[in-house]
Amino acid sequence: MVKTDGRIVAELILHLGHIASREALVEGLTPAQWAVVRYFARANRFSRTPSAFAAFHGTTRGTASQTIKSLETQGYLTRMRSEADGRSARLDLTDKARAILAHDPLEVLVRAADALAPGARGHFVNGLHRMLGQVARDRGKPPFGTCESCEHLEGDGCSREDQAPYACRFVSEPLLLKELDDLCINFVLGKSMTATGSVTGVVPR
Repeated sequence: MVKTDGRIVAELILHLGHIASREALVEGLTPAQWAVVRYFARANRFSRTPSAFAAFHGTTRGTASQTIKSLETQGYLTRMRSEADGRSARLDLTDKARAILAHDPLEVLVRAADALAPGARGHFVNGLHRMLGQVARDRGKPPFGTCESCEHLEGDGCSREDQAPYACRFVSEPLLLKELDDLCINFVLGKSMTATGSVTGVVPR
């Protein structure tokens, strides 16, 4: 019988991460730089900042800024000043960065996950989300998630005249369907969605 105690699970997760990032350079990027590229590929427009990346990866702002600046210098990230607040900036991937995502060393894990049965993947994802939430609470870190299961999500998916199908109550901004699967630093677990995109209610905490 396969052992399933907590230490075995934790060691397997760490080992998977180590295998995926053990190569020193892929496409000329270090594992730390790849982590930045991955994050900004998944983060929504409210979370594409150096401080949000630092919070997501549990690193210092100084370390995060150094890695981000190196990617800006190499042409993988572009910085845009916020129109609402001139002191803040949003970072976006350039076309050069998006072109190398297919060669992300993490793809070996993606293929392994895709090889699992859909039901097994679902249970695995749910379990990992619970683990991430627990670790975030224990360390006082924000629990990143997506709009699909966030209590700040408003809307029923129906497009009306001069109105977006969804909105974020936290920042009072409209949302498009394609944005609902992006990572957000303002996430609070609360809602689930049906396959058609409508909000169905509160999920257990």
